[in-house]
Amino acid sequence: MDLSEIGKLYDFTDKTALVTGGTGALGGEMVHALVHLGANVAVLTHRRDIPDRMHARLGAGPGEYMAVHGDVLKRDLLEEARHTIEDSFGPVKILINAAGGNRPRATTSPDHPFFDLPDDALRFVFDLNLVGTILPCQVFGKGMAERGEGVILNISSMSAFCPLTKIPAYSAAKAGVSSFTQWLAVHMAQQYAPSIRVNAIAPGFFLTTQNRFLLIDEETEQLTRRGRSIIDHTPMERFGNPEDLLGTVLWLLSPASQFVTGIVVPVDGGFSAYSGV
Repeated sequence: MDLSEIGKLYDFTDKTALVTGGTGALGGEMVHALVHLGANVAVLTHRRDIPDRMHARLGAGPGEYMAVHGDVLKRDLLEEARHTIEDSFGPVKILINAAGGNRPRATTSPDHPFFDLPDDALRFVFDLNLVGTILPCQVFGKGMAERGEGVILNISSMSAFCPLTKIPAYSAAKAGVSSFTQWLAVHMAQQYAPSIRVNAIAPGFFLTTQNRFLLIDEETEQLTRRGRSIIDHTPMERFGNPEDLLGTVLWLLSPASQFVTGIVVPVDGGFSAYSGV
């Protein structure tokens, strides 16, 4: 490869991407990066629109963007979204499965022991993270299989490497995402086309709207006990910022990683490498 051409590998001009969970802190940063690099990005959302703060950032382009109504747990809505995206931008060549999260009712605490966690809450968290990754891969991956090209990026978690306390359904589901990523990478390469790649990233601890006040005390703005434990086990001694994901994300989406499939990359400040001693 001519090294002078490396920069061109990260030009996503006219490529169509779909990001589920694209209005969240991490998914939103990926959307912004892809639009900035020329991609046409569809953001799957329940609300049929995206927040004003995102419009302000995305409007500068040069790529285009659109909000698409959908639900990662409803195949019919995903099929409708696929038709909408294809009519506007063409076939999806990049799929990022960033939808996911936990719920308080599926989290253990002194007042909510594991044995009493309601099955509907556990099932919702498990389905959102695992089934909500598998279904978009079926709906949008089918077109990739027919065309013989495409890139899928799933979002796993540190919980997949070593289950975190208090969040049993989330940890189990993210472990499933990692396993499914490896399975799908092999399946797509062997059954359809070796050029279809499937990988995942496993973010460490990033401050988001969902977890901020689990890690930082809302009143004192000091680290909570859980937040301090995380920092003490993170060699880089800080939480991640959403933009910290972009180098790895763009590498896995671009031709720069054309011989990479079936891997789960930690982006965690060294958390997964540290034994605590």
